[in-house]
Amino acid sequence: MGWRSEKVGIKRLRDVPLPKYQTSGSAGLDLVCAEKVSLAPMERAMVPTGISISLPEGFEAQVRPRSGLAAKYGLSMVNSPGTIDQDYRGEISIILINLGSEVVKLEVGERIAQLVVAPIVKADWIESEDLDATSRGTGGFGSTGT
Repeated sequence: MGWRSEKVGIKRLRDVPLPKYQTSGSAGLDLVCAEKVSLAPMERAMVPTGISISLPEGFEAQVRPRSGLAAKYGLSMVNSPGTIDQDYRGEISIILINLGSEVVKLEVGERIAQLVVAPIVKADWIESEDLDATSRGTGGFGSTGT
């Protein structure tokens, strides 16, 4: 099964390149920084990307951190993954946090996050007195480890 393509509207709000896939196998489009940012250790900032999008009905966009920035500088996202709902039309901004020990400086156009467009499945709750049994049962965090 190959890739599924979906048309997504995009509006440039600042002079930045459009998001793009870096390789033919990439799941996420790279989002860039739309203004210079300097983050001290443990500092966080809302970083604009300079774009807004119009997702088709039945889709969301997930914003995820870039592993290279995390490994190199300790840079991550406070709310990861971030969700962009189908009906949001404002500028996409990324809440970055510097978990490293040095100041991180970002330039305009630098790749700061990934955007993954995904279909949505909405839950249709069926309330019940009992749920189906599984081998895990009610085992919580760490219950399947040794």
